[in-house]
Amino acid sequence: MPPASVPLRTLGFLTIGSFDEADPRAGHETTLRVIELGEQLGFDGAWLRHRHLQHGISSPVAVMAAASQRTSRIELGTAVTPLGWENPLRLAEDLATVDVLSGGRVNPGVSVGPPMRFDDVRDALYPDTADVEDFTHARVQRLVALLRGEPASTFRGTVGIEEFSDRVQPHSPGLADRVWYGAAGRGSARWAGGQGLSLLTSSVLKAAGPDDTTDFATQQQAQIRAFREVHPAGADARVSQGLVVIPTDTATAEQRAKYAAYVEARTPRTARPQGPAHLLFAPDVLGTSDEIAQALWSHAGFREVSEVVFALPFGFEHADYVQILTDTATRLGPALGWSPRS
Repeated sequence: MPPASVPLRTLGFLTIGSFDEADPRAGHETTLRVIELGEQLGFDGAWLRHRHLQHGISSPVAVMAAASQRTSRIELGTAVTPLGWENPLRLAEDLATVDVLSGGRVNPGVSVGPPMRFDDVRDALYPDTADVEDFTHARVQRLVALLRGEPASTFRGTVGIEEFSDRVQPHSPGLADRVWYGAAGRGSARWAGGQGLSLLTSSVLKAAGPDDTTDFATQQQAQIRAFREVHPAGADARVSQGLVVIPTDTATAEQRAKYAAYVEARTPRTARPQGPAHLLFAPDVLGTSDEIAQALWSHAGFREVSEVVFALPFGFEHADYVQILTDTATRLGPALGWSPRS
């Protein structure tokens, strides 16, 4: 456990940005209002989930661009962008553009693997190249190299009145050093560490094996330590933990009942690994800020980090998110030793 003199350094939140298919603008506007509130409350970062062909944010880079013009300080991240859906060169251009617009506040979080439900979307996504697309870690390496300014073209010069660059434009110095990798297993965490990336560890992990411990916190601790063992920065390598955390300090009786029902419905999946990938789900953390702080200080994964991105629960009302974020910033954060940014 970090000693009491080592406070939680960075406090962020993660939202899926849900919307009604019949009125998508309203949902996206609510997401932007949540980000604005996060800045007002002193949060260090606002992170966006990435959902394709669902009623959640499909283009977090576009939403970050909008948020960058309505905020001035809060960092903006993706947790995570699945690179199987992306062309790394085009994504590098978009990320660099938003980073420039935001004044260097973008934190790209990425992952790899085939797109979710790939058989259903392959003809629309990769009609001619689906069988030869590379969904490995090489896709991350391409993105990072392009963000660093390594050549994207064999030509640089002037043709007529047009000038061409051989690297991604605009170039945003420092952006490549803010790339995070969302790892589910220890192997991918070690790979990210060896690449010098930062690590996003969430509320879902792959158990090391079917006979390994099913204690989520112990598994997360092992993942973080495996990452830092091979990272050039060692113990100082950045890791951010993401759990679903719901403080109830100022919640109404109706809200507390809603939150309790939400957690109760999700708890059975945490009892054992799920599916062929042996996925472990972390229990949601519900209670007063003091109760949550005590639970986190006893959590083996939390004891390894000084940065968190607490995930907002799905499907709640805007007023619920206002209450949760306000309690997190004004009560839970300070209970963990965190101080809001100004």
